[in-house]
Order: sequence, then C-alpha cells, then structure tokens
Amino acid sequence: MTDYTPANVGTVTRYVVVESYTVTPADVAIRAYEVAKGVMIKENCFGLVVMGKEEEVNRVIAEVRKMDPAHIFVKDRGFPPGDARRCRATLGGARPGFHGIEFEMTILPYISHAIEELEHRDASTVPAPQSQLTSPRLDIYRLKKMIDAQEP
Repeated sequence: MTDYTPANVGTVTRYVVVESYTVTPADVAIRAYEVAKGVMIKENCFGLVVMGKEEEVNRVIAEVRKMDPAHIFVKDRGFPPGDARRCRATLGGARPGFHGIEFEMTILPYISHAIEELEHRDASTVPAPQSQLTSPRLDIYRLKKMIDAQEP
C-alpha cells in the first residue's frame, strides 16, 4: 500500500444536497459562487460539493440554505473533490457512495415536509410523546429457541 500524504490539511468537505420544488442545484451553485471566498465549489446532479476552511464552508452553506432551508441539506464528506482514492475518474463506474445519496434523496421529501410542519406548529400544540412500548421485549431465551428452531 502506498503512503498517503494529505494535500488539503485544515479543510473540510461537505455535500449540499438540494431537494426543492423552487430551487435547483444550479440556483444554489450560482449563489454559492457569489458568496464564496477561497472555497472550492463543485456542482453535481444533486447539489454541490464545497471544500475549504471550515469557517468559510459554514458561511457559504449558511448563505445558500437561506434560499430554501427546509429543502437544502448538508452532509459531511470524508474526501476532497477529485481525491484519487474515491474519484470515479480513476476508479471507473459510479462514484462510491452515489447509490447511498440516491437512496437518501428518496426520503428527503418526508424530512422536508416534517420541517415545514414543525415551523407552523406552536410548541403548546405538539402532543407529548407516547409512553414507552407497552409490549414486552423479546426474552433472550425465547429468541434462542426461535434461532435453534430455524437451524437444520
């Protein structure tokens, strides 16, 4: 295995994922380019990859989230854009992790809906959480019996 020497020490990389009916990833990218100072921005099909010093990345992300806060999400990424260990240009095929983001995109509308609902509710109207489960937990001995019954 070859030694890895980090090229971007002191930086963070974050995904900005856009799931919006009113704002497109291109709109978010344009706004990010307008407010970016020394931050690398890479557009992609689901939003942006933003890399730079943490304070600057956070500032850019805070600014673009103002466009549609309930529909723009942020996710940490462990590798900078173009990193040979993860880049599909060197590995071929779909980018590792693409299928995970593709799946996450299917549940983001539900999260967006929940965020919007919470914004319209008064704290006094939110019902108290239900009590703990009323059904007992599965007994370990019963579980063992079930496992043993499944073995040939």
